Amino acid sequence: MPAQPQADLFAPGAREPGIPGPDAEDGAQDWQLDHTRAPIATKIVVAGGFGVGKTTFVRAVSEITPLQTEALMTRASEGTDDLTATPDKLTTTVAMDFGRITLDDDLVLYVFGTPGQQRFWFMWDDLVRGAIGAIVLADTRRLTDCFPALDYFESCGLPYIVAVNHFEGTEAFEPEDVREALTVSTDVPVVIMDARKRYSVVESLLAMVAHALEATPE
Repeated sequence: MPAQPQADLFAPGAREPGIPGPDAEDGAQDWQLDHTRAPIATKIVVAGGFGVGKTTFVRAVSEITPLQTEALMTRASEGTDDLTATPDKLTTTVAMDFGRITLDDDLVLYVFGTPGQQRFWFMWDDLVRGAIGAIVLADTRRLTDCFPALDYFESCGLPYIVAVNHFEGTEAFEPEDVREALTVSTDVPVVIMDARKRYSVVESLLAMVAHALEATPE
């Protein structure tokens, strides 16, 4: 009996027998169904002070189960981590948070959240490598906590925006008031957002992408 011809596994669109491909009914994106197209993948970084909401930001927007490297806080951090503004915080990021979101038919953002404590800042150089821009999360109760992130991105020349994570029960400020308090340049967007709400996080990401395109149009 003659052998049956086998599919060319290296042909465009071919896949291993028995493994189903993406289906439109499963919510697949257009670029996942068209094997002649490849998504534009970009990387952004979310930074800011300890307990400002970076992990919540990534969790709220990621279309995949986010990678989180959180550890329980212990007595060893009592003299280092200030919990005055976040007394209910029980865990802290010790490496990074990672998530993914598809903003357009073929624009995919990989979102990396940095650890906030000073003892983990040595990781920032690796996390920002290849990023198109950054979002600096700020808490108006302790704006000074985001100064290290602002200084870092200014020094390395990476485009960034400031996103004020408005916590319930805190005074609301206008973006220009925050800009003045942080002495941020007028060409850096400042937005007010809620890291718990997906639509608010998406708006912040769109603002960051637009700013990155303006700053580095090539």
